[in-house]
Amino acid sequence: MTIRVLGVILGMLLLASCSQLMSHNTGKNSVSSSLVNFLYPDNDARIEHQPQIPLLRLPVTVGLAFVPAANQYQNPLSKNQQQELLSKVKQAFVGRDFIGRIEIIPSTYLQPGGGFTNLEQVARLYDVEVMALVSYDQLSQSTENNAALLYWTIVGMYLIPGNENQVQTFVDTAVFDVASRKLMFRAPGLSKVADTSSAVRLDENLSRQSSEGFALAVDDMIVNLNDELDQFKTRVKEEKVARVEHKAGYSGGAAGGVSLLLLTMVWWRRRLMTY
Repeated sequence: MTIRVLGVILGMLLLASCSQLMSHNTGKNSVSSSLVNFLYPDNDARIEHQPQIPLLRLPVTVGLAFVPAANQYQNPLSKNQQQELLSKVKQAFVGRDFIGRIEIIPSTYLQPGGGFTNLEQVARLYDVEVMALVSYDQLSQSTENNAALLYWTIVGMYLIPGNENQVQTFVDTAVFDVASRKLMFRAPGLSKVADTSSAVRLDENLSRQSSEGFALAVDDMIVNLNDELDQFKTRVKEEKVARVEHKAGYSGGAAGGVSLLLLTMVWWRRRLMTY
């Protein structure tokens, strides 16, 4: 075998190994989980659905879960990532006087197209009265540009084209009263992550941008979720969007604490007057 032939063979092997580092994932790719498709898998389900005014027994118990992906084999979030993001969402509910126990529920308990029947089954399993469902839509775009990289090999110079990568993420948390099937409020979140890199390791770059995009979108959503939780408490009082009852032992938050303090003071005053 001549040196020239050997050089050509080695060059082909090097080019093949380099091509394996490059992604064929250019163009547009999207992943999503649809709240509408989960709750209303067919037209009949949408027609039959007639939500009622919810009855909230304070403090309410809340379940948090991601809506299952349309294609479970293309789920962009691992179980650990879902757990981490839902833990951040949970903090928006913590510390509010009208909310009691909060459960993070794995999305594996929710089936694509499961509808309210599936939602009610999960609520019974975790003994929660309200479900906060997080859905998402993420679009990844990668286009070639002039930011190419030159790689030297033993047979010469190899050109690897660069790419402009952009990931846009939308998340939405919809809060339902399970018993009445009533949507009480929802909160959106948006993010946009972009960078320029070589086509080498493109899949890894897009994966990193995807994770970053979800984290930023959830952070944006939590700001809106806090606002919606505050406004909902006011709407219950002023607009009567829900009926309210108190569970045994519930004091009603700060107002209840003040009332208890006043009653205690009156009791001590009466007792002192008896001496």
